[in-house]
Amino acid sequence: MSSSSPIGPIAPRRRHAWMRPRPLPRPLTRSVSVLVLIAWVATMAVLVNRSYLQASVNLATDLSRYGSAAEWRGVYYRGAKIGFTVRQVVPTNDGFRLEEDGQLEMTLLGATTAARIRTTAHVDDTFALRSFEFSLDPGTGPISVHGRVERPQPVGSRGDDRWRLVVDVTTGGVTRTEERALATPPLLTINLGRRLAREGLVPGDRHEWIVFDPATLSNVPVVVQIGEREVVRVGNTRMPAFRVDMRFAGLQTASWVTDTGEVVREESPLGILTLREPADRATIMAVPGRVQTDLLEAAAVVPVMTQRIDDPRGVRRLRVRLEGADLSSADLDGVGQTIDGDIIEITRPETPAHGSPDPDAGRYLAPEPLIESDDPAIQAEAALAVGGFVGARARAEALTRYVNGLLDKKPTVGFPSAREVLRTKIGDCNEHTALYVAMARALGIPTRIAAGLVYMRGAFYYHAWPEVYLDEGDEGASWWSVEPTLNQFPADGTHLRLARGGLERQLVILPLIGRLRMTVLDLEFAPDSTSVLLATSPVALESSAFPIPTLPRDTDGWCGCAGQPAP
Repeated sequence: MSSSSPIGPIAPRRRHAWMRPRPLPRPLTRSVSVLVLIAWVATMAVLVNRSYLQASVNLATDLSRYGSAAEWRGVYYRGAKIGFTVRQVVPTNDGFRLEEDGQLEMTLLGATTAARIRTTAHVDDTFALRSFEFSLDPGTGPISVHGRVERPQPVGSRGDDRWRLVVDVTTGGVTRTEERALATPPLLTINLGRRLAREGLVPGDRHEWIVFDPATLSNVPVVVQIGEREVVRVGNTRMPAFRVDMRFAGLQTASWVTDTGEVVREESPLGILTLREPADRATIMAVPGRVQTDLLEAAAVVPVMTQRIDDPRGVRRLRVRLEGADLSSADLDGVGQTIDGDIIEITRPETPAHGSPDPDAGRYLAPEPLIESDDPAIQAEAALAVGGFVGARARAEALTRYVNGLLDKKPTVGFPSAREVLRTKIGDCNEHTALYVAMARALGIPTRIAAGLVYMRGAFYYHAWPEVYLDEGDEGASWWSVEPTLNQFPADGTHLRLARGGLERQLVILPLIGRLRMTVLDLEFAPDSTSVLLATSPVALESSAFPIPTLPRDTDGWCGCAGQPAP
């Protein structure tokens, strides 16, 4: 950590050597990185008000437009400088234009990524949102979002007295328009401070607003609680500011806001901090290599276990106790996973279950903004992938192998569009999942996104995979977890689902990072795996059983993600 850090040294957490997860193979590590990255960047959306990433714009040219009244802030992760932002408010004829630029440099899972930041929001003289512009280019093709807010129409003219948010999403040169009806006008995080200042910062006041997140195309409720005025240290000076606590997607953040709406300090439980700084100090970057280690360690859930899993592909049944999370969501039950209190059991299916058809399955055939199953290129590629295969199960498995072999395993910073993934043919678990879901729906196979944890080399890591509905008529109908990223059909028994749905649903994972505690209660391996008892070691494990798989391995010591599809 740099000696100039404003936070001071952080004591390392002690962990016995036997408890540390073993290093993942590099390609596999990259494939599971995106959920951690989404959680991390989504947190930045709250703290840094990120709404625009565009790597092609010249930073120096953009920053030249900021005057002496601009607000500069440095961004730190656990004491390490990782970026900066600059913001200004420009008066217009009918309100204000809010502008923000910046840069983040992240060392994540072996890959260093620099992300440009820009936000443009048009508000009225009360700082209510009127329109916004958003674009994100993760290096695999730009996704642009333009939104405008329409006021309620008088009853009788359109029969709708609600606010409406009209959103145009453009990927690959094709634009799709969506409309969202809202009870109240939406906000972007960039105008929250000014909105609070206008309404008056009164200790004890509580506000509930709807914030639109253009990155996930979702409306998220935000609860804001105004605290007492405190004296905050900012660099070498001290200044009065109100503490403002905000809950966003289950994540609690704290900000210190002045009477004029300037945010001088923000922090989150994930170790991210922003501080107001002079421009010359804010733009100094220093990204130490240990940031990578911190993110991996913070994201991994290292279980307490008396059996060792040498290869998760051999796990047929897993029973765990999960603590530190709200387990009341219906997403945790079903598709080979059952829950009883804080006990979760996962069973890998061998054949489709003989059950009645799911009447809700049909809704997982429709295209979505980033799951473009109606795109002609996706439809043609899907037909090519399953050519010659008959039956839902055979076609779903063929598609799993095809998508695994089609994409080059590389980390991306962003949110995947199936159309762009097919064009670039690169990505990690979210790209594999988005493309698989779109292609399966194009084939008439209901498919949805699951997100949660998967076991790899000593720990559980955050991950995403598809769930596919297999209706084989008299042979049964059921949902299966499949794994195009790791080339598994069905997915192994260590896939623990925490949420279903797109990025807006995956945000529920945010508050779980760093809090989950897991104890493995029982393991059952497939018949083609052999349990081997090891002598008692200094780590005090009573026994250790691990399967000796008969499946082929690639040269990297891992199947699927690192190389070609396994037979």
